[in-house]
Amino acid sequence: MKKTVLFILALSFNYSFSQDSSNDYMKTSVVQLKQTAPEFSFTTSDGKKANLSDYKGKVILINFFATWCGPCMVEMPLLQNEIWNKLKDNPDFVLLSLGRDHSQAEIDKFIEQKKFTFPIYADKGKIVYSLFAKQYIPRNYLIDKKGEVIYASTGFSMEEFEDLKITIDKLLKK
Repeated sequence: MKKTVLFILALSFNYSFSQDSSNDYMKTSVVQLKQTAPEFSFTTSDGKKANLSDYKGKVILINFFATWCGPCMVEMPLLQNEIWNKLKDNPDFVLLSLGRDHSQAEIDKFIEQKKFTFPIYADKGKIVYSLFAKQYIPRNYLIDKKGEVIYASTGFSMEEFEDLKITIDKLLKK
């Protein structure tokens, strides 16, 4: 019963969050479509430094989330099952999921609890997030092989998630 109530609350929150998301995107985004994605670095789970430019020439999906975010927790299993499991062996695709304002210890615990296998990294202090947006999660940014942001979403809806998957497939066929 509790799970059902939480699920309904998450969906309600999701609905209100996804209403007029294009307008919210414009007001709260730092990066605009057709703009070159900002360069950033992050620490991988094995403690190495990586840069966005390390993935130049690939289709990159950047996902921002938080472990306490209801819509994020609806979206994360879909990222795992419908994007990562399908594309993890494609050398032209990269998924970078960043825990907004989470430490690496928090991310490690989250991965262990949820059993996710896709790359999830800490963004303590919202350093990377602030290059892309001012507020609201989940957020997804899709970067083409030239380094331009060609898709962005704020909040979560199944319709937008389906659009994201279609756009990824189109980019990988180019």
